[in-house]
Amino acid sequence: MSQIVTLKLSDEVCTALNLKAQRAGVSLSEWIQSTLDRQSGLLSQQKTEVENETARQRFRRHAGAIDLGYPTGA
Repeated sequence: MSQIVTLKLSDEVCTALNLKAQRAGVSLSEWIQSTLDRQSGLLSQQKTEVENETARQRFRRHAGAIDLGYPTGA
């Protein structure tokens, strides 16, 4: 489900945001939506258990991957 929100922006802010959206290659509304999604943190809280487990496995692949060439006492 989605909602429509109307924003009233000053000309300066609108110009700056339009420039950022153009640089990203998306429309202004898409840029605002993706930026709000990222900054709110709500998307990261909605990860499924499968996504969490996949992330854990990717992280664990790095364990022991670095060899300093000498014992560290661990």
